[in-house]
Amino acid sequence: MRVALYPGTFDPITLGHLDIIRRASALVDKLVIGVAINRDKGPLFSLEERVAMIEAECAKLSEETGTEIVAHPFENLLIDCAHDVGAQLIVRGLRAVADFEYEFQMVGMNRALDSSVETVFLMAEAKHQAIASKLVKEIARLGGDVSTFVTPRVQAKLAERLREG
Repeated sequence: MRVALYPGTFDPITLGHLDIIRRASALVDKLVIGVAINRDKGPLFSLEERVAMIEAECAKLSEETGTEIVAHPFENLLIDCAHDVGAQLIVRGLRAVADFEYEFQMVGMNRALDSSVETVFLMAEAKHQAIASKLVKEIARLGGDVSTFVTPRVQAKLAERLREG
């Protein structure tokens, strides 16, 4: 069974993330969405909310592709998470050259920790290259329209959270 791990904070999950998930699911039998517990980033959504959004957004995709797609929270090293879920591949999405520089360093470190786990980069589709969760949250906070960056369900969750203060 080919298992891949696609890690991130997904705060919130965007159409860019879903594009990478859709394309990665065609490459493997099981795709684990590693939801990072990154307290330093101060997420807008709780871990449970992010996992629930991922599960809701990926349920239909999993049915359509026949690929098992599961959300898995983690707070340990990425390579340890890959071991925990039995992943042979780590999937990373790239938007721009700046992403590559950071990811290049991460691949080197992960390979030093375990050279048997490969990293695969998928370029975001052109229409999704500008999408970043951080920017989506900022646009939503300032009253902008985020409907071209997230699904309607995620847009509603964002609006609800921002109304709560």
